[in-house]
Amino acid sequence: MGNRETKSDVILIGAGVMSATLGSLLKELAPHWKMKVFEKLASAGEESSNEWNNAGTGHAALCELNYTSEKPDGSVDISKAINVNEQFQISRQFWAYLVQSNVIRNPKDFIMPIPHISLVHGAENVQFLKKRMEALSNNTLFHGMEYTEDIHKLNEWMPLVMNGRKTDEPIAATKIDSGTDVNFGSLTRMLISHLNEQNVEVHFQHSVKDLKKDSSGLWKLKIKNEQTGEVEYHSAKFVFIGAGGGSLHLLQKTGIPESKQIGGFPVSGLFMVCKNKEVIEKHHAKVYGKAKVGAPPMSVPHLDTRYINNEKSLLFGPFAGFSPKFLKTGSNMDLICSVKPNNFFTMLSAGMKEMGLTKYLIQQVLLSNEKRLEELREFIPDAQLEDWQMIVAGQRVQVIKDTVEGGKGTLQFGTEVVTAGDGSIAALLGASPGASTAVKVMLDVLARCFPKEMKGWEPKIKKMIPSYGLALMDHPKHFHEMIRTTDKILGLGEEPSKEKILS
Repeated sequence: MGNRETKSDVILIGAGVMSATLGSLLKELAPHWKMKVFEKLASAGEESSNEWNNAGTGHAALCELNYTSEKPDGSVDISKAINVNEQFQISRQFWAYLVQSNVIRNPKDFIMPIPHISLVHGAENVQFLKKRMEALSNNTLFHGMEYTEDIHKLNEWMPLVMNGRKTDEPIAATKIDSGTDVNFGSLTRMLISHLNEQNVEVHFQHSVKDLKKDSSGLWKLKIKNEQTGEVEYHSAKFVFIGAGGGSLHLLQKTGIPESKQIGGFPVSGLFMVCKNKEVIEKHHAKVYGKAKVGAPPMSVPHLDTRYINNEKSLLFGPFAGFSPKFLKTGSNMDLICSVKPNNFFTMLSAGMKEMGLTKYLIQQVLLSNEKRLEELREFIPDAQLEDWQMIVAGQRVQVIKDTVEGGKGTLQFGTEVVTAGDGSIAALLGASPGASTAVKVMLDVLARCFPKEMKGWEPKIKKMIPSYGLALMDHPKHFHEMIRTTDKILGLGEEPSKEKILS
């Protein structure tokens, strides 16, 4: 292949939700730029973005208790919940714009309305939930949230969870009806397919083996066609590494200073999926509990109504586990190969600090199905093992880096973007809330990497995301108008009936 043919403005590595979102934004903002996507697997959204590989989905911090922590003085810090919710509203607006632009033809293929519930047991936890409710209910973003300790009300909200339950300890829940379930696998496939239709070259079964910057400032990529075994060379002015767990290895190959002293810690997961249609029909909510002591934040247990392939499903989990792989389709050598001289002490420090987490993950790996059933029965008291099957979720790679607050080798539970000083390359690392906040995260990438262009792009961004640059919680009128408009466009104003789901 001649160099002339392979030169692009933008190369996106990985066909997951992040690349799909960044590609979609750039196609709107710079339609004439030449863009290519390279994906190692045979289709889009097969790793962390896949609907069977990610947890919760639709993270708006409405029910996830790990986004609201109790401070030493007993008050509840809701700043993280506000931040996640604000970011989710940006995603909602962009998705509504894509529906209006006919990029997405049927929003029900990826987003459905579903109540979000937080459930706690024990006097101490009930007290915490009450304080959390008080803190959130004064905020515009959490308008419509209800709190109850009343058994009849709880039965009404979640009959499957309350049926056969011993009520010998205090129990409480909050519920908000404006929650959603988002199928990020389906959304990713729609966006990548649309990019392909818009003359973006999408190459599946192509893995990036190396990337280096040349003297002219272009990034040169060595790419293997996994079908033919041929090696190709492509170059671009800007590269985005959105390869999920595979991003860290590629970031390390770039050699940029910002890639040093960063490591990754892989966490795998399992879900129990309900096979009994009668049980599935008895539950209609995302119900989140409190994480066990020592559990990583993405292991918050939840009983989750999901819509997968336009069919109602019920999942419980996740059960955390440990695998040295960085991707579900990765290699057992991934973790060892990620240790370099520049991050050795960072990784070592994390290993020493996180002994409790390591112990917890090993215990989770060794759980029998009977033990998992015991955990499920904390949510569904009369659950039967024969109604459920285990599935392996996607791999998450938590970022390890040196921070001022945590010191050397601090484990980061969140989404991290690493960009080169000159903005020519960016990589996305980390996990939850990830996909739900993809649009905000990718707008941040654009702001960091294309500061000169952003001023000219701003009017178009505001057309796609009317609240761009505003904190919605400070603009209640704007927030309620946005919710009303996006509800209508995304078909979220009504609860789905069976006929609608199947049509």
